[in-house]
Amino acid sequence: MTTRKPFGVPQETWVDKLIREAEQRGEFENLPGKGKPIKGLDRPWSLDDWARDMIKREGVSILPPGLQLRRDVERELEQMMDLALEEGVRRAVAKLNDHIRETNRRILEGPASMVRPLDVEDVVVKWRAAKTRRG
Repeated sequence: MTTRKPFGVPQETWVDKLIREAEQRGEFENLPGKGKPIKGLDRPWSLDDWARDMIKREGVSILPPGLQLRRDVERELEQMMDLALEEGVRRAVAKLNDHIRETNRRILEGPASMVRPLDVEDVVVKWRAAKTRRG
């Protein structure tokens, strides 16, 4: 099989021949989704659909920095509750506060960040309470 279209052969004929030969070799057998309906064929398609599907499939986050910061803080606080030592919690809060300050400094577009640095003592109190509940 050639990877280039031979001179003088119409494009459609050449592509059809390549597909037919691949089918004969069984290259289309056992493909994922074989025999299943193609998703989205029942509605009009747009470039926005492609972008939305890619973002969902790849797990990409396209939140404005201020909203992404809120998501980051929530996730970090959850993880802090699982730390074993109070000193680790204090270090994690200090690191998170640095991240909050830096992000707030460089937000140039999107909604302003409403996230303020955390009070270390408040987080430690919540960590102690969570640790007591877990036993």
